[in-house]
Amino acid sequence: MAMMARMRSLAPAFILSIGVIFVLFMVISDSNVMEALGGRTNDVGSINGDNIGYQEFVNAVDRQLENMKSQSGEDTDAEKIPQVREEVWNSIISQKLVEQEIEKFGITVSDDEIRDIILGDNPPEFLKQNFIDSTGRFNRQLYESALFDPRNKGPLFQAEEYVRQLRLNEKLQSLLFASITVSDADLKRKYIDQNINMDVEYALVELSLFPDSTIKVAEDDLRTYYNENLDKYKILAQRKLKYVLFPEFPSDNDSLNVKKILETVASNIKSDTASFKSYVDIYSTQPYKKDTLSISAFSEEAAEEILKSTPGSVIGPVATREGYAVYNLVTTIPSKETFAHASHILIGQSGSDSADYKEAMKLYNELIAGADFKKTAMEKSKDPGSAQKGGDLGWFGKGAMVKEFEDAVFKGNVGTIQKPVKTNYGYHIIKVTGKTDKKFVVEMIINPVTISASTKDAIYSKAKDFSYIADKNDFEKEAGLMNYKVQETSPFVEDVYSVPGLGVNKWIVQFAFDNSANTVSDVFKVSSGYVVVMVSEVIKEGVKPFDEVKNLIKTAVIREIKYKKAKNLADGITKKINNDINKAAEIDSRIKPNKTGKFIAAPGYVPNIGRDFAFIEKAQRLELNKISEPVKGLRGYYLMKVVERTKFDSSAYAIQRNTILAQLISEKRNTYFNQWIAMAKEEAEIVDNRHMFFEQ
Repeated sequence: MAMMARMRSLAPAFILSIGVIFVLFMVISDSNVMEALGGRTNDVGSINGDNIGYQEFVNAVDRQLENMKSQSGEDTDAEKIPQVREEVWNSIISQKLVEQEIEKFGITVSDDEIRDIILGDNPPEFLKQNFIDSTGRFNRQLYESALFDPRNKGPLFQAEEYVRQLRLNEKLQSLLFASITVSDADLKRKYIDQNINMDVEYALVELSLFPDSTIKVAEDDLRTYYNENLDKYKILAQRKLKYVLFPEFPSDNDSLNVKKILETVASNIKSDTASFKSYVDIYSTQPYKKDTLSISAFSEEAAEEILKSTPGSVIGPVATREGYAVYNLVTTIPSKETFAHASHILIGQSGSDSADYKEAMKLYNELIAGADFKKTAMEKSKDPGSAQKGGDLGWFGKGAMVKEFEDAVFKGNVGTIQKPVKTNYGYHIIKVTGKTDKKFVVEMIINPVTISASTKDAIYSKAKDFSYIADKNDFEKEAGLMNYKVQETSPFVEDVYSVPGLGVNKWIVQFAFDNSANTVSDVFKVSSGYVVVMVSEVIKEGVKPFDEVKNLIKTAVIREIKYKKAKNLADGITKKINNDINKAAEIDSRIKPNKTGKFIAAPGYVPNIGRDFAFIEKAQRLELNKISEPVKGLRGYYLMKVVERTKFDSSAYAIQRNTILAQLISEKRNTYFNQWIAMAKEEAEIVDNRHMFFEQ
């Protein structure tokens, strides 16, 4: 005890690198039961009466987000944060259950144990990693000197608590895993799977040899199969929801506000002697850079302005893919590549080339006579992408279009309407509207158009108003009156993580299973905006009706019949081939003898066959150079002959035995612990109040 007190007072002069250690292991402090105002709980939930405070939960989520950022170098997308919260919630539940079990067993760790671990011959890796030199040697002297340096009391105390929690967990695991054993048979099986090579000759009687059309199934056979296999068609309780989604996206005012700001910026730049870069540093959301761009890299509006401008011009604001931009055209330089701007009208393929050409020439002649190209394209073109833009394809370089179209564009004159050109899409009437062989050196200020708080409030208010009126009246009727689109989810179960069509939202799932049919919800937040839902169907636990699964049953029954036919054919071949796989083809030319080549069982994959564990298991047991009885596999029945199998090497097994033992024990422990946690969660009294603090 005295030693531990001394260590705490003589904390190290270094920051222990424990940033990635789960502080979920730390002792969770109690939170107040109620807030002073409103009587709202301060806890996001509880496990068997053990509360999880709001701040403690938020801190755990923030730590996880920081860990993710340190690994990826990027902030987590907002739509993924609900998933992170869910993962942290599950981690806290698991750790709480572990702590409660530790307390139940009366497991403790003394200060002396902590001292022995930290000052022992082999300190924890997270502590000693900062004291490994370039040769990989642990500098014990420097490590102990740091431990007893009095300038960092806090980090050492955190390290002690982390080591304590590790040791508590180790002691609990010792109790939980006490009954786990690995038999010699298990060890040998694992060694064989990983080391014994096999080579198999085989012939496969595939199910595909028997077409579905040749197999007749009576209704009574289907019903018999259904009644004998009811377990296959059991369903859990499910719900369906109808919903109206109110997407979150910037309004026209949001766009206009960005444009107005950049108009002021552009005006100031034109009248200021300061560098364009100084304005980029202040106003752009993207860092300063000087880019050399082809004309096709600009938006249509920006390209049009750039081409009219001279070096030194400030252009914009113009709409871009990112939002709005202000450009400074530094200079232009020659380009090795020519870029073209073109429009076209596509006459689709009707099946008659002569009729298509006749229609194309008719339109061409109308255009030559003065018909408006844009209007004609919008009315007649079969290319939906460009038709709505009057046939406009924008700027493009060589390689962007099919060869016949490209040749016509780059050989054609600007402003000329060309005679129909045939491609594999049909006939095109092309009008080249511009060409350039320049590149443009620009500086730019980029501002994305983002949704404002007022726009978000307006969208939420719409959703709130609809929720109120739909609850009072008829959901679908009111949606129709307001021109809102009603959509419906597919059925989902209670433990689903994501609501079909809406994404991750536990509260919508909870609402669906806590309410009866036709109940209308309040407003929920989802990644794409706000949503109001209505329980449209309550599906009780039971068995799917026969008519609903009839087609599935028919497929299963036909497959069973195919297996029987394949087995009969395989049996007949086996009797005639006299232990020679290659003779199978002589008996039935549809059967193709083959060979696997050498393989081991461990990956679960057989060359030329794929994953078929029945094949692997038989290959391990089958007597060498003797054809098997037909073996049922995933694709049909196999006739197999193992032509080579390496012998069991007792010496190699003895060398690998301890490694395999450690591997199997670890696998069994992980499986047992996961099962134990799952069972503990099922039996635990878990209160989840997160919906009171988070929208999704």
